[in-house]
Amino acid sequence: MRLSIRLTPKAGRDAILGVKPTADGGAELCIGVTAVPEKGKANDALLRLLARQLRLPARDLSLVSGETDRHKQVLVAGEPAALETLIAARLPAGTASKT
Repeated sequence: MRLSIRLTPKAGRDAILGVKPTADGGAELCIGVTAVPEKGKANDALLRLLARQLRLPARDLSLVSGETDRHKQVLVAGEPAALETLIAARLPAGTASKT
C-alpha cells in the first residue's frame, strides 16, 4: 500500500499534522519532522515516525518517490486488506491509496 505524504522538515515537533486535499482530487498526509533535509535525515525521520505510529517494523516501510521533494510516496509492505484496516485505525481518514 502506498501513502501520499507532504513532509515538512525542521518542524517544531515530529507529528502527523493532518490530511490535505491535492489538486488531482486525492489526499496526502501532512507530516512534520524536526530533522533537517540534509543527507536523507528528514526522510529517515519520516519513516521512523510512520513505523512508530503504525506499530510496524521500520523495514516494512520504504520511500519509493520524492527523495528530494516535499511530496513523497511511502510503500508499506504487507497484506493490503490488513494494512488498510491498520492505517485507517491509526491515521486520519482518507490517507491511504491501494496500489
